[in-house]
Amino acid sequence: MLDSKSTSSKLRNVIIYTLIITSGLICFLPLINIVSISFSGSAAVTANRVGLLPVDFTLAAYKKILEDLQFWKSFMISVVRVFVTLILNLVLIVPMAYVMTKNKREFKARNIYMNLLIFAMLFNGGMIPTYIVVKDLGLLDSIWALILPGAVPIFSVILLMNFFKGIPKALEEAAVIDGATPLDVLLKIMVPCAKPALATVSLFSVVGSWNDFFGGLIYMRKVEDYPIMTYIQSLNINLQELMEQSVTSSTLENITKLSNRNLNAAKIVVAVIPLLLIYPFLQKYLISGLVMGSVKE
Repeated sequence: MLDSKSTSSKLRNVIIYTLIITSGLICFLPLINIVSISFSGSAAVTANRVGLLPVDFTLAAYKKILEDLQFWKSFMISVVRVFVTLILNLVLIVPMAYVMTKNKREFKARNIYMNLLIFAMLFNGGMIPTYIVVKDLGLLDSIWALILPGAVPIFSVILLMNFFKGIPKALEEAAVIDGATPLDVLLKIMVPCAKPALATVSLFSVVGSWNDFFGGLIYMRKVEDYPIMTYIQSLNINLQELMEQSVTSSTLENITKLSNRNLNAAKIVVAVIPLLLIYPFLQKYLISGLVMGSVKE
């Protein structure tokens, strides 16, 4: 009987692992194809001859992106945006989440604020009212137009609030008995215990800020103010302009090796590199932060 159960258990594990590995490969292979396209010549890309390996290897698409000074300016705009947004998000959501863990006796307006948060998470003013508010505040063409509309991510507030609720109340009570102020309790007990949740909301903030291109498109009227995702989205290859230039060896190389398709693939690769560098440092906290912050006992 035990051998039968052991065999069935091993078989079940083999099937599960096989399905997981297969699913992972299905998700991973298109990414390899995108990378290969970015390193392939335009003729091979147009003919759909690129699979998992580059064809007619070339760095023309990356040269087109990296030799552009505006690319680096937009890159720095996005770096500043991500950094300031992350700091602002944490400064606002941490004390808000902590206050929302209090009961109605400790914080009388708690239910009112909670209802407002839920309502604001489910319903928002929409693109046009938000644009009008940003315009009336004089924030157009400034980096604050990209930061302030998302300064308080409500989902992150609720996630962190539920995580704080999972921390034993006895720790807070012991600190209060020892003379700790609410700020001391928050900074010296709650925040250190909430590292997984803080890493999770930080990852959400960084990824959301970095990947957003639509904000730059509607709030920035000059290309010089575009964040990196908006700028690389606007990059295109105009063969007519290349043909009108004086014909040189470099121009001919661009015409034969560069197209919008491999340029778009290079955009994807360049855009995802910073996230790949950040994710490994926060990944170990992500699952525990999501699980513990999503379940209310």
